[in-house]
Amino acid sequence: MFLSKSALMVLLCLCTISTLFAQQTTITGRVTDAAFGKPIPGVTVRVANTNRGAITDVDGHYSLMLPAGSNQLTFSFTGYKTQKATVTGNTLNMTLQEDFARLDEVVVTGLATSVKRSNLANAVATLSAKDLSGTAPAQTFDAALSGKIPGALISANSGAPGGGISVKVRGITSVFGNAQPLYVVDGIFMNNASVPAGLNDVTGAATAGNPNNQDNPSSRIADLNPADIENIEILKGASAAALYGSKAAAGVILITTKRGKSGRTNISINQETGFVKVRHLLGQRQFTAETAADLAGAADNPDPDVQAARNTNRQRFLDAQSAGKIYDYEKELFGHTGLLLNTNLSLSGGSERTTFYFAANRRSEDGIVKGTGYLNSSLRLNVDHRISDRISVGFTTNYINSSADRGLTNNDNNGVSYGVALSTTPGFAELHKDDLGNYPRNPYAASNPLETRDKMINNETTNRFVTGVKLDARLLQSDKSTTRFVANGGVDYYNLKTTAVFPRSLQFMENTLGGASIQGNTNNINTNLAGYLVNNFTPSSKASFTTTVGATLETGNFDNILISATQLIGTQTNVDQAGAANPRQFRQKYRDNGIFAQEEITLLDAVTATAGVRFDRSTNNGDFKKYYVYPKGSLSWNLAKMDFWKVKTINSFKLRAAYGQSGNVSPYGSKFTALVISNTGGLPGSLVDNQLGNTSIKPEKQTELEAGVDISILDGRVNLEATYYNKKIFDLLLRRLPPGSTGFVAEWVNAGDLRNRGIELGLSLLPINTKNVRWTSNINWWRNRSQVTRLSIPAFALGAFGNSLGTFYIEQGQPATQIKGTIPDPQDDTKNVFVTLGNSEPDFQMSFFNEVQLFTNLSMRVLVHWKKGGDNINLTRLLTDGGGTSPDWDADANGDGVKDGAERAAAGSAALFVQDASYVRIREIGLYYNFPIKNNPFLRNVRVGVSANNWFTWTHYVSYDPEVSNFGSNTINTSISRGSNGVSSGVDVMPFPASKRMSFHVGIDF
Repeated sequence: MFLSKSALMVLLCLCTISTLFAQQTTITGRVTDAAFGKPIPGVTVRVANTNRGAITDVDGHYSLMLPAGSNQLTFSFTGYKTQKATVTGNTLNMTLQEDFARLDEVVVTGLATSVKRSNLANAVATLSAKDLSGTAPAQTFDAALSGKIPGALISANSGAPGGGISVKVRGITSVFGNAQPLYVVDGIFMNNASVPAGLNDVTGAATAGNPNNQDNPSSRIADLNPADIENIEILKGASAAALYGSKAAAGVILITTKRGKSGRTNISINQETGFVKVRHLLGQRQFTAETAADLAGAADNPDPDVQAARNTNRQRFLDAQSAGKIYDYEKELFGHTGLLLNTNLSLSGGSERTTFYFAANRRSEDGIVKGTGYLNSSLRLNVDHRISDRISVGFTTNYINSSADRGLTNNDNNGVSYGVALSTTPGFAELHKDDLGNYPRNPYAASNPLETRDKMINNETTNRFVTGVKLDARLLQSDKSTTRFVANGGVDYYNLKTTAVFPRSLQFMENTLGGASIQGNTNNINTNLAGYLVNNFTPSSKASFTTTVGATLETGNFDNILISATQLIGTQTNVDQAGAANPRQFRQKYRDNGIFAQEEITLLDAVTATAGVRFDRSTNNGDFKKYYVYPKGSLSWNLAKMDFWKVKTINSFKLRAAYGQSGNVSPYGSKFTALVISNTGGLPGSLVDNQLGNTSIKPEKQTELEAGVDISILDGRVNLEATYYNKKIFDLLLRRLPPGSTGFVAEWVNAGDLRNRGIELGLSLLPINTKNVRWTSNINWWRNRSQVTRLSIPAFALGAFGNSLGTFYIEQGQPATQIKGTIPDPQDDTKNVFVTLGNSEPDFQMSFFNEVQLFTNLSMRVLVHWKKGGDNINLTRLLTDGGGTSPDWDADANGDGVKDGAERAAAGSAALFVQDASYVRIREIGLYYNFPIKNNPFLRNVRVGVSANNWFTWTHYVSYDPEVSNFGSNTINTSISRGSNGVSSGVDVMPFPASKRMSFHVGIDF
């Protein structure tokens, strides 16, 4: 009897399948904690040298198929030491020891490589999801970084909803170039520009004193949802970030979002409900009939108009007093209690080959000013698929929609913003609307701030789409060598619409612009593409070599259109429903590409040496074809891993040193002379701009040498990190005044050098670790000092409003952050002298984080941040003194018979405005309880908690908040406005007051 061909094929397939299954073995087991025997869920169990693995379930169990010829399993989990074991049967149980010192934590050292922290040669700060938002969630991602990164000065520019955070890593990186770190999310370069809304057309803030844009828009990195983040690594200096080339001058913040794990589908629902209140109010002057009259002039002034105005003020006060209508307008404006709602849903899981993570989040937060607030909605989907044991691919997709209503604050020269109008408005003036809805005119300011608050619009709406893909293919593999090809690409696109509407019925619009509708539309797309070849060669257990070569390409396309329409028709807001319109457009494109190579050598798992180089070029440079070279090198030696080490109480004693270079490309447009529009007699044309292009402009070059020691004692319960760095910036990008004969007023040049030196100390402790009580403590201390070491152009002021009020001053041999100003000459009071008054750089900063866990279910966490020193230029007090409304105006602190407000206003000294901005702040405090759920197949965990963010602050600074910057953090340069710079933080001009928040939390895991 003969079988048919079809039957033979079926039989052959069945035999083949049976053979394949016979070659695989199912391994099961349980992973528990070595100290207390508790199961550890979420442990990654992986077959050595393959992509095959499994994840332990809630009871610590796992099961996986072991291919023929494989008998090694690796067990790894964050916070525990990685363990390897040999399979000898069908069951393999494992106990993991907690890694208190995080020595087995894997840290990124290249674009496609990593190393254990115990062998790391750089001071790389890491933040987990718990560190970022596990205590007291902040409003935005960038705000959540405050006080958590040693070596960084992180401050809020404004309390306006939607954020606006300045991040400076290891001092001043650039004066006019990029001074903010590069943000990389799952390999995607994220744009963090701040785009102004054109408010200067109404406020006139940049028309006098300082030409820099003062709209203080939010930073786009604030769009990112903190709940999606798994961990963050901060590459602080050139030695760590050199392979990122010209984008890494200010450091690199690497963000990894959450991914799915094989096994059951986990569902988590988290709800945060809370409220937002103003952190601090200045208070208002308490008037009498006579002090009210004094607002119009002195009693002995013979001018009849002054006397008439005095009588009017006196009568207004008496009428308001008798009617019980003396108001606290500051509290009315800034005392609103806002509702906070944050809802998050996430699903994760998958099979052995495909895993997924999906999250949906909606955050809504009212501002402390009525009509202001922030709404952020986001969707994220991360999918990873293992095509085979050699090839895997991962996808990242994120959609964000955000809307921020930011009010009208900060400096203005027209008296229209809330704070500037309040500074001259006494509490006895009547500003409330009548029964018909009509607002009275404010006789003491150009605007009625209550009317402005209720009628105006200042909104930023963003739609953002971020997506990326990563391919990891194992090309060659042997017992001693593995060669991989890694490629990743990303796209970051956003559309930003800004809307600023000021109806013609507003007091300050009646006799000026007749209403204004300023609408902006920005489209920005950034792409990045990279490919690497990585070879791991392990000739023996005592040596390993990792070689990486690759190339990168980044592009950017920014298009901003802003139309300012005035003389609005009726209540219309469309820009075509106006008597006059002024359209403006700013576009920029760039392309950067680089080539790099890196070699890492590890000997005896104790000595690690790294050397690498990157060749970088950019279309923004004067010579766009030229490659600039950025080398790096590092060496670490962990003495405690050597055979001669006999000190058993010291588990790790690592010496490390690193050197590297990176660049900072010149600003867009610096190499060419632009043409600006002209209209003469109705004939359109172009005129040469007054800024001269420089075809020889080069990128800034940064070099950094850092050295340090890391010590771990008592099985990781005491850990010390100490780092010293010396960072130098050459060929500073500056603006100079060319000779008058050229007809130009500014030119970009490479005209200086800058140095930053600093120390970073970290101490982590585990004082108590028992079954029922666990106390962990982390203490960080850091300081930085800068100096301008070379300046080939004359010294110049920037970032404030002139010598008489205090200004930042770039001068050779002095700190880049020094503040100078004029004061009366002690030898001749008819003259003034220009002297140094302060420095915005803090003397030092410290952070203290403590967590106490009781019975594994109850935990309390506290983060305290201390900033010692660092001066602000406080012009908020200048305005309230000048307006006669300062709360201490009538005091006489020195007993000389002159009221303090009048004395300060007439002092003629900039020293009064340069004030110490030290503070101690409880950044975060939280109390959480996890309800133990046992033997429930559906419900895994229930947790509740309460938290407070920025609730307590101790400071002697006399304004709303010591964290402030009138000029924003990363505002772009456009054809009509000059962006922010890297120096002028801490300029205080009637900001949106800082807020504090308290929240209640409920979380359920299924």
